[in-house]
Amino acid sequence: MTAFNQENLDIASELLRAITHPLRLQIIAFIDSEKLINVNKIYNTLKLEQSITSQHLRILRQVDLVDTKREGKYIYYSLNYDKMEQVNNAIIDFTAKIENTVELEEEG
Repeated sequence: MTAFNQENLDIASELLRAITHPLRLQIIAFIDSEKLINVNKIYNTLKLEQSITSQHLRILRQVDLVDTKREGKYIYYSLNYDKMEQVNNAIIDFTAKIENTVELEEEG
């Protein structure tokens, strides 16, 4: 049986749970399009309540999907592309190992 890197799978799972919410996906897409954006522009442009936006951004920060930078009273958000790549690689690795396991079972 093929061994999986459980730590990578746990990280990927946590991140995928965080990004599956439709509003968070919308926020992620908006941050991606702007590259660096403050919270006021996020909730004003997406027509969300400030408190709701902050809650979703907190979840994205907890899984390290967004980076923050404070300038005075403003907090600016950008995406952590390294984290996204890490999760993508964990999923690719997991999928490849599943495919290999299925192939071995079919041959045996």
